[in-house]
Amino acid sequence: MQKRFISLWFRHLVTDWLTLRRPELKEVPFVLVAPIRNRIVVTAANALAEEQGISVGMAAADAKAIVPDLQALDEIPGQSAKLLKALGEWCIRYTPLISVDLPDGLILDVSGCAHLWDGERGYLKEIVTRLRSKGYDVRAAIADTIGTAWAISRYGKKTPVIKSGEQRNALLLLPPAALRLDSLILERLQKLGFYTISQFINLQRSALRRRFGDSFLLRLDQALGNEDEHVKLLRPIEPYSERLPCLEPIRTATGIEIAIKTLLEMLCKRLTAEGKGIRSAILKGYRVDGQIIQTVIGTNRPTFHTGHLFKLFELKISTLEPALGIELFTLDAIKIEDAEPEQEILWQAGGTGLQDSSLAELLDRIANKIGSNNIHRYLPQEHYWPERSVKLARSLKEKPGTSWRTNRPRPSLLLPKPERIEVTALIPDYPPMLFIYKGEKHQIAKADGPERIEREWWLDEGEHRDYYQVEDEAGRRYWLFRSGHYSGDHSKQWFIHGFFA
Repeated sequence: MQKRFISLWFRHLVTDWLTLRRPELKEVPFVLVAPIRNRIVVTAANALAEEQGISVGMAAADAKAIVPDLQALDEIPGQSAKLLKALGEWCIRYTPLISVDLPDGLILDVSGCAHLWDGERGYLKEIVTRLRSKGYDVRAAIADTIGTAWAISRYGKKTPVIKSGEQRNALLLLPPAALRLDSLILERLQKLGFYTISQFINLQRSALRRRFGDSFLLRLDQALGNEDEHVKLLRPIEPYSERLPCLEPIRTATGIEIAIKTLLEMLCKRLTAEGKGIRSAILKGYRVDGQIIQTVIGTNRPTFHTGHLFKLFELKISTLEPALGIELFTLDAIKIEDAEPEQEILWQAGGTGLQDSSLAELLDRIANKIGSNNIHRYLPQEHYWPERSVKLARSLKEKPGTSWRTNRPRPSLLLPKPERIEVTALIPDYPPMLFIYKGEKHQIAKADGPERIEREWWLDEGEHRDYYQVEDEAGRRYWLFRSGHYSGDHSKQWFIHGFFA
């Protein structure tokens, strides 16, 4: 397949963006300025300012002298890169291979894509028209090489579509700056009287190398197609990624369901063959109005079950707003792991539990419906102090490093931090007769204890705790403790730390 590239040049990238955000700037000349080498210099100018003689690199004071009503705004560091990245992500609907060309352009590898828009001219017109409708002053060109496309988009005056193999002829009448040369080389060429590429393109290479160096020949060869040019893609293609372009924009939930099933079948077929499973996946929909909608699912264990994964996405379909329609769907497996062989018999005596894949699938559905942060699994830790005796498990596969303590009863719900209560006790070392928690009085009918738990002195200092299991008249059971030895102000010593089932 013949390689074809599009170069997009945003002539007033940041100023166009500012105009969109601040409509009052639309009718006034303004520039962006920044300190460079102890001078305040113009770094960007809108079209109105350029028409009145303002150019990039000019001192801000000189620009103000030329246009007294010129507005000067501080440059936003890194804004060009952010805008180009966002525009590149928007352009992914036209091709997945996009590179940012700082400070004001994008490079699109469109090989094999143009036929979807009835040819290259219609393809190019579609991209440019859509970008201009959003308020960006953009020029574009398409050619066999990045160098020629870049040159024509910025300096070309005839057709923006360069036929395959015609890049040499297209470059002849352009200035040397169209080859993306260093400023020192451009000055040298100008001093020697070379004002167009045609004046030196046929000279001997040895003479050109002696005069201008290897970088000059490299740029020339890249533009002509004699040297490959490699670019850094805006977003590396996910190793497990699928795309589904739509002939007509999708507006219905049924259409979205069909798209999701199709993408999952394509992706899971590959995952099954490689023994991989999805732990996290993201579905994106590129809408006709330029917006990108997306939703993410996660699983507790790697899986390539199309049916199960679809059920997870099905819970999120109601959150996807197709608006005028979705013209492209992408599905990326952003986290994958090796998938373990399924058990042949799921229900065996003592063989179910966490190893049962149906349990993992149930947890996935619940987590994707109410949020994974609302589902927790705890493992024991080798600590006596209650707050340190348990930890959160990272996944269903994580195994405990020690066994649960069963010699002493522990509450099924342990508060992350003990909460103070008011108590009444008959004798200081006896359990409370009643306690008040959150304004509710609890009359104690039964009590057991105390169980003294000392602090782990090698970790922190403080008082010991005397714990009591108590049951109120309604049959509810609690885990209470007194901090330290009894003191006169005993009302500040009592806390509730847990609830028994």
